[in-house]
Amino acid sequence: MTQTPSRHFDLIVIGTGSGNSLIDESFADKSVAICEKGSFGGTCLNVGCIPTKMFVYAADTATSVAHAGTYGVDATLDGVRWQDMVSRVFDRRIDPIASSGEDYRRNRCENVTVYDGHATFVGPRTIDTGTGEIITADEVVIAAGARPSIPEIVTESGVAYHTSDDVMRIPELPRSMVIQGSGFIACEFAHVFSSLGVEVTVIGRSDVLLKHLDRELAERFTESARGHWDVRLGQHITAMTATGEDNRGVEITFEDGSTCAADSLLVATGRTPNGDLLGLDSAGVAMDGDRVQVDEFGRTSAEGVWALGDVSSPFQLKHVANHEQRVLGHNLRHPDDLQPFHHANVPYAVFTWPQIASVGMTENEARAAGHDITVKTQDYGDVAYGWAMEDSVGCCKLVADRSTGHLLGAHIMGAHAPSLIQILIQGMEFGLTVPDMARRQYWIHPAMAEVVENALLGLDFPDRGF
Repeated sequence: MTQTPSRHFDLIVIGTGSGNSLIDESFADKSVAICEKGSFGGTCLNVGCIPTKMFVYAADTATSVAHAGTYGVDATLDGVRWQDMVSRVFDRRIDPIASSGEDYRRNRCENVTVYDGHATFVGPRTIDTGTGEIITADEVVIAAGARPSIPEIVTESGVAYHTSDDVMRIPELPRSMVIQGSGFIACEFAHVFSSLGVEVTVIGRSDVLLKHLDRELAERFTESARGHWDVRLGQHITAMTATGEDNRGVEITFEDGSTCAADSLLVATGRTPNGDLLGLDSAGVAMDGDRVQVDEFGRTSAEGVWALGDVSSPFQLKHVANHEQRVLGHNLRHPDDLQPFHHANVPYAVFTWPQIASVGMTENEARAAGHDITVKTQDYGDVAYGWAMEDSVGCCKLVADRSTGHLLGAHIMGAHAPSLIQILIQGMEFGLTVPDMARRQYWIHPAMAEVVENALLGLDFPDRGF
């Protein structure tokens, strides 16, 4: 027997990451329901961008101490207080922010009702809140995020494991850790734990770490990583076995018969959008692979149902989710003036060691697209600030169209890469040519940004204009 809906709203929002930010003062005259089964703030606040970068900053500090002798500074890392780190991140920052966000919606927004169960569709714009109530709305926004992907070999083995959702709250640092995965999450946590004294082994099926990077940077990064992690690549796992007195450890066997073992296993093999958990068939909402299908305006296949962020976007990035939230907010308020998502020049960063940032096409992508390209890789170590850092790894690689003079892609590996690349993102977004970027502004000497300036100047055009 189908339960009768108990209440109707103007808007239902499923998820409180960027979905929560959608409900600003312009919705004050609307009745809104929020469905959130976990902590307010979504992935970014609770288990993603923000807490991980707080641990990364601590790891960077420890790494700087370890490398201090390079500069004639005698320093030692006497130890790390893991529980103090956890408390700094969660007790003093993350958890109070999540709690206050929920309190604000529950107790200080008269037009908002919060449901804390697992929401599923049971009909068109009809939601089972998971709290015993069925609700309906004129419009629904799906902003349900994503969850860690766990390979079958892990689940079938019965081995204990961590994911990015819980590894930052473990009670103590293990002596050793195997990290399964070779992407963003794996490389950031490998940096964190290895810098804090954990023996880290990173395993992946591809032949390089961060395989989605420009190939040259991926190869450079992998070579650098082998200097401080045990990196095992290009092998399929054939067996996983629990080890240790409490069965919290793991031994992994590869197809070539080699093995590795550790006291702890972190599975970091990507994240799966949560659309498959929402009963979308009941609402007529179509999927595109594992993502909720949306058009350029954020509309799903079902009338009155929209989606944003990791559940639907090809970019699992908080800055993209925030952009989509702003666009969707406009579209909900102005149905006769819909604005499209803008997904050109979407950048990303990896806060590992060294840091990495990228935007636009890789060299291989640009060639495959038929561009007549010019490419320049400028080493950090060839500019003055790079000398100061004694940097032998960092670089700025630029890919440009020779005929138009426009930048097609930018890829930076090294200190402050996520900040340095913003200069190039802005130039690409506003249509500046490489000569304009290089010469129509001052570049502070001897700042690290000179690596970008020199890379721009190193690109080869028929009429350079420099």
